[in-house]
Amino acid sequence: MRNELFSVLRRSPFSMKKVRGGFVRLGGAMACLILVAFVLPNAAQAFSDEELRNIAERLDTKSSTQKITVIEEMAADGDPRVAPILKAMLEGDLFVRDSDEHVVIGRKKGKVYTHIDIVSGEEVGESSSKELSKIKVNNRLRGALRDALATLNLFSPDLNIRTNAVEQIMDARDPAMLPLLLRAIEREDDETLLARMELARATMALAAGENPAERLAAIDVLSSETTPQIRAVLSQFVASAEAEGIEPEVLAAAKDALNDVEGRLSTWQTVGDVYRGISLGSVLLLAAVGLAITFGVMGVINMAHGEMIMIGAYTTFVVQQILSSVLPSGSPWSLIIAVPAAFLVAGMIGVVIERCVIRFLYGRPLETLLATWGVSLVLQQATRTIFGATNQQVTAPDFMSGAIEFSTGLVLTYNRLWIILFSLIVVAGIACVLRYTAFGLQMRAVTQNRRMAGSVGIRTGYVDALTFGLGSGIAGIAGVALSQISNVSPNLGQTYIIDSFMVVVFGGVGNLWGTVLGAFSLGIVNKFLEPFAGAVLAKIFVLIALILFIQKRPKGLFALKGRAVEA
Repeated sequence: MRNELFSVLRRSPFSMKKVRGGFVRLGGAMACLILVAFVLPNAAQAFSDEELRNIAERLDTKSSTQKITVIEEMAADGDPRVAPILKAMLEGDLFVRDSDEHVVIGRKKGKVYTHIDIVSGEEVGESSSKELSKIKVNNRLRGALRDALATLNLFSPDLNIRTNAVEQIMDARDPAMLPLLLRAIEREDDETLLARMELARATMALAAGENPAERLAAIDVLSSETTPQIRAVLSQFVASAEAEGIEPEVLAAAKDALNDVEGRLSTWQTVGDVYRGISLGSVLLLAAVGLAITFGVMGVINMAHGEMIMIGAYTTFVVQQILSSVLPSGSPWSLIIAVPAAFLVAGMIGVVIERCVIRFLYGRPLETLLATWGVSLVLQQATRTIFGATNQQVTAPDFMSGAIEFSTGLVLTYNRLWIILFSLIVVAGIACVLRYTAFGLQMRAVTQNRRMAGSVGIRTGYVDALTFGLGSGIAGIAGVALSQISNVSPNLGQTYIIDSFMVVVFGGVGNLWGTVLGAFSLGIVNKFLEPFAGAVLAKIFVLIALILFIQKRPKGLFALKGRAVEA
């Protein structure tokens, strides 16, 4: 038996030295305990039916300490039949049958309880609640039951259950769980989970190692991982090691490992900030690109541009409500239909505003600003009258739900990824319209020299109306995208109007690529400043920096070239 013990323990470098020390210090009595703790689990011995029934019936006691002892004894063998018993006890479904004092699992069905045998798992009768006595649990017992279930789940045939069990063991870091973890490592065939098990084993060795060699080996394993969880483990160990006077070489190695892990996590945090900045920049780009077109061609400060975004979002909501009886919730077709619908609705409203209000105010920027501000108030109130002042919820399609999660803590949400892609597609479409269509040629001519364009036969009023409609339609498309990441409300557009003007001015009035660069630059800078200054203060810093930048370059990053502009 002793040879069998050492043969098993040689496969566990963290446990071998502990056992030898135990033989020397405590002698034969401790040797017997170690045999129970190590040899029995690794020999995969299971309870007989009668043994399992007898040990479960010992749970019928008032002493929580005795119950915990029985729970640990049941879990120590790894018998898969134990898990349903402990789970039923945790959920309050474990009873003692008064007729024969046998322990059964009780499931309520109507007015009676069905009795499920703890050994076979089969239904063996039914009775009223008066014929059953519940085995009571308290918070202390619940903790012991969860720990026991976590160790038992290490041997589940379901990979997800085993993975969750390993994560619970890593969080608990209880050295008492090490024997079963070592047995689970021997049986595991999934490489990814096996790596997590080795990490869990290292966390236990770091906490309970009896000599520097064990702890140094554990630190070496932990330092290769880059997760916030491992950083917390190392940070906690360093703090306790400094207080307890752990060996200097172990403390130095732990500090070096902690610095390495924090450095790698900082790099991933930077990647996350860049992604969040790009996602914010894509939202700003969608909101600002229509404004850049109208502002650049017509010179109109359109304070109602945010309401075009709001109209696009409400169009998405209406389309989804209309199609809800035909298409299931989460269908991508409602979003596909909403994109052209929002473009047409917002574009037509934009043409009406230009023909009825703005065309009479060209050359008077202050009056245009006041007039469009009044139009924005009218549109907001009309929306409240039609849809109400409460927020409306738009259901995102299934392909936009969820996220890509990395062990380093980086999370890439699908809805943001799709909005980034969508914004690039919209910009590419606008660039094609401006470069390869007759309307785009006329728009560029009016932008560079309005009087010269009119003298060669271009109908500048017609171009102005279509340009304003195009910019409003693009804002409506932006509303479709924003409806997927925020609630739809009458004030939706007001959130982005100031940022849109900042993007246009920073990138260069009327310059499409300047708008793209300006949107992504401001988005990334905002996200890098927010962790240090907060969201509001970060926007203030960006605004101050933008004012100083405009003092040096009044025309923005990319100024338009043309006789009218240069004059």
